Amino acid sequence: MNELTPDRFDAGPALLAPELVLLPEGPAREHAAVVADGVFTAVGPLERLRREHPDLTPVALPGHLLMPGFVDAHHHLTQVLGSSLAFGEPSEIFRRVWIPLEGELDEESAHLSAKLASLQALRGGFTTVAEAGTRAPVDVEAVAAATREAGLRCVLGLVCNDVGEPGTTPSEVLARAEKHLARYEGDDLVHASLAVSIPEAATERTLRDTAGLAREAGAVVQIHVNEHLASVERSLVRHGVRPLEHLDRAGALGPQLLAAHATLLTAAEVELLRGRGAAVSYNPIASAWKGDAVAPALTLAQTGVRFGLGTDGTRGDAFRLLDAAESAQRIAYGLTMGDSSCGGGWTWLEHGTRASADAVGLGALTGEIAAGRAADFLLVDVTVPELRPSWDLPWELVRLADRDQITAVVVGGRLRLWKGWPTDWDGRALVERAAEVGREVVARARITRAHPVSTEHRARNGAR
Repeated sequence: MNELTPDRFDAGPALLAPELVLLPEGPAREHAAVVADGVFTAVGPLERLRREHPDLTPVALPGHLLMPGFVDAHHHLTQVLGSSLAFGEPSEIFRRVWIPLEGELDEESAHLSAKLASLQALRGGFTTVAEAGTRAPVDVEAVAAATREAGLRCVLGLVCNDVGEPGTTPSEVLARAEKHLARYEGDDLVHASLAVSIPEAATERTLRDTAGLAREAGAVVQIHVNEHLASVERSLVRHGVRPLEHLDRAGALGPQLLAAHATLLTAAEVELLRGRGAAVSYNPIASAWKGDAVAPALTLAQTGVRFGLGTDGTRGDAFRLLDAAESAQRIAYGLTMGDSSCGGGWTWLEHGTRASADAVGLGALTGEIAAGRAADFLLVDVTVPELRPSWDLPWELVRLADRDQITAVVVGGRLRLWKGWPTDWDGRALVERAAEVGREVVARARITRAHPVSTEHRARNGAR
C-alpha cells in the first residue's frame, strides 16, 4: 500500500484506507472510501471495496480517522480583521464594533478579511461556512472569490435589509435578491443565500418575499433571531410580539429559515420552530463571550428542531466548538437537573457535521462520509497521547481533540490544507498582508469600546 503524500488527492480516483472511518452510526474499522471527481463514490468495508475496485491501490492511512468536515452554521467573514476588539465587551457589539469596522472595508480589505477567515476555518476543520451577510460597501463577489480561492465551501448571504436604508424599496431588495440567487447557480463551492440582520431590519413584505424566493431556490434565509434581551424588548415595543413570532406573522418562518442564535426561546417558540420546520444555528462560544443566554440545544434536539453549530466568527476551531457546545449545555441546563450525559458526545459531532449541513441547506451535498456526498473530509491523527488508549472516540473527539491533530483538509475532493497550511497558495503571505491592512482599517473605523483592552484593564485595576 502507498503512504499518503500531500499531492495524492490530485492524482485521480483514490481508495482511502484509514484506521477508522466516522460513519453516521459511529467510528468503523476496516472500512474505506473511494473518492473520484470530487465526491465519495463508494464507502464500505475495505475488502469489499478492494474487490469492486481492483484498478485502485489502497492508500494506507495508519493512525488516522477519516471524518466529515465540520460545517460552521454561522459566520461573519468580514469581521476577522478586528476579532479581539470585541473581547470583554457587552452584547450588541455590532453597533459599536462591527458596523464601523465593516463600513471601512473596500474590495481589497474585504477580500483579505474573508480569505483570512477562510484559512482560519479550514485550519480548524471546517470545510463549509455559512456567511451571514457582510455590511461592507462592496460587491459580495469579493467574499465569494476569497472563499473560492481558499477552497472553502460557503453559503453566501446577501443582506436584504430595507428598514433604515434611505432610498431602498422592497422591490429593489427583491430584485437584488433574485440576481444573487441566480449568480451562483452551478458554482462548485459558493451557494447563494439571503440574509436579514434582525427581523426589525426589514419590512414584513420583504421578510415574506425573501422567504418565498429562498424556498423556490432551495436556499436559506439567515436572520439573527431572539439573540439578546434588548432585541426581544425592541420587537415587543415595536411590533407587540417577540422576534420569532414577528417572523411567523410575516410569513417568513419555515424550512428556509436559518435562525442565528435563538438563545431566548419560550416553550411556545420551540414548538413554533418545530412545527414550521425552521433551523437554528447554536453558537455556544458567542453565548459565553457576549450573549445573554445559551440556546436550549438539547431541548431542540429532543423535540425535533433542526440545528447546527456555529462560531459567529469567534474562533475557527471546530473541535473547541464541539467542547463549547457540550459544556454550555451542561452548565446552563444539565447541572441543574442532574443530566450527566448532556447529549452523550455523539450529539455534538452529529450537529457539527451532518445536521449542521442540513441547517444551512446543504444536507444533500455534504456533512457525512457516504456515497454520493461531496468529498469534504478531514484526516485526523488519532495516535496522539490524548487519544491513546481510546475507549469512546466520539466523546474523546468532543472533549480531547484539537485542530493540531488535523493532518489534511479536503474539500470537493481536493486537498486544501496539509498540516495546517495551504498546498497551492501562500497562506503565510496572506496572513502578513491581512495584518498590515487590518491595522489600517481599524485605525480608520470609529469603533467604540465599553471597556479598555486587557493591558489597560490590568493597569487600572492593579495586578493582584
